[in-house]
Amino acid sequence: MPNALRDDVYRRPLVTALERLGVGPGWRCVDVGAGGGDVSVALAEIVGVSGRVYAVDSDPRSRDETAAAAAAHSQVLAITQAGEDLLLPELVNLAFCRFLLMHVVEPSVVLGRMRRAVKPGGFLVAQEPITSAGRVGGKAMSMPDAPHPDVGALLPALARETGLEILDAWAEAPAGAGPGPVSEYLRSLTGVDPGDDPVVLPPLVTVIGRAG
Repeated sequence: MPNALRDDVYRRPLVTALERLGVGPGWRCVDVGAGGGDVSVALAEIVGVSGRVYAVDSDPRSRDETAAAAAAHSQVLAITQAGEDLLLPELVNLAFCRFLLMHVVEPSVVLGRMRRAVKPGGFLVAQEPITSAGRVGGKAMSMPDAPHPDVGALLPALARETGLEILDAWAEAPAGAGPGPVSEYLRSLTGVDPGDDPVVLPPLVTVIGRAG
């Protein structure tokens, strides 16, 4: 497993998707909404120097963070670009996003741009939460600042509407109580320490689609 994914609290659905597709050396990939670049670096370790990873984010600070994180990987190209405007110099084998569609105005528009970035027979993997299904101490979680906090519940339908063939779709949620990676992740997101309360993070819906 790539080093950058070992401490990722949602690592299992991501690794499952990448292994299912057989991502390997020479692949061209785009990580849309790359953030700090953890997934981009992990993909770079998989595709090797013969591959390429476009790390795309609308925030120039994220581009700089990704460039720093991927300094040892010349195959990573950090680009400042909104998902709605996604345009790459080549078609890719894999377009990936996670925790992106919940924050955009029109998720279907971004998925459509990602779909058009993939070569025929290539793949799109999207992972989005159902925030209100998460629990802290038995109480429902919320993310009022996100336009689509529960977009994961609609993700398979949105992917199908873009013309993708759905190969697989599932939901997975890490859970824990007391100190541990789940509580630490929640604290990093919210700034609130859940203490010893049981935590079920929002289920992450993964959709794997193939472009015709």
